[in-house]
Amino acid sequence: MRIETSLTERKGPQFRELSKEKNNKSKKNRRRQRKQMSTVVQRLFETCKDVFATGGAGFVPPPGDVERLRLVLDSMRLEDVGLALDMPYFRTIEIDVAPPITYLHLYDCDKFSIGIFCLPPSGVIPLHNHPEMTVFSKLLYGSMHIKSYDWVADVPYNMNTNLNLSHVQQPGIRLAKVKVDSAFTAPCNTSILYPAAGGNMHCFTALTSCAVIDVLGPPYSDSEGRHCTYYHDFPYTTFPGNEGLVAEEEREGYAWLQEKKPEDFVVVGAMYTGPEIVEI
Repeated sequence: MRIETSLTERKGPQFRELSKEKNNKSKKNRRRQRKQMSTVVQRLFETCKDVFATGGAGFVPPPGDVERLRLVLDSMRLEDVGLALDMPYFRTIEIDVAPPITYLHLYDCDKFSIGIFCLPPSGVIPLHNHPEMTVFSKLLYGSMHIKSYDWVADVPYNMNTNLNLSHVQQPGIRLAKVKVDSAFTAPCNTSILYPAAGGNMHCFTALTSCAVIDVLGPPYSDSEGRHCTYYHDFPYTTFPGNEGLVAEEEREGYAWLQEKKPEDFVVVGAMYTGPEIVEI
């Protein structure tokens, strides 16, 4: 009986070496892909993809999914995203205006986005909103003061006829309640805000150089009406004639917010160089 030789035997030793080299490369590629898929960044991406799979404007994930995503973010460190303390994003800048903020884009789609803000000392991300979004913010490094508000639902939006607006150049303000007004230092728990609760409008002020990773679900979209709006906050007692809205002993926990574009807020985009996200 004649036994057919294998292809490698028919082709000779050179083919055998070439096949071995291709197999080795293929194994290396598979190992590299498995390594990429095992990173915390990849796990974050896969979790976001599951949590926001059916999401849209105003979507709030079920409590179990919120907890699952929070646990992934809570475990993240600066080195997990390829950042180091000696990078230029974190250096003190001696200028008369607010120092620029660096934004590193990791991923976005119509369901969610992932990005990192790097703030030098004294850097400020002004008070802004997150319309119809659920947002997870994890401080990866440094110390940061966070102040956040939620709208007071039972106070009408247009208060112009009831307020003394002599201190305000543009009318149109609204009452909000303070949700958070505290300093945080990494490592700390992930902050979570919702479309109508949890501190939907917030401001970040860097007490030291710091980095925070944000997950937005869904992301901002001008075409769908989810604009980023900035605000200036006034103490509750700024405008006389409204003392009866809030009890005197509680007034420090409220403020009037007015839409106002920030004058010296600069965000600079930079290339993300951390572990790659693999879409599978």
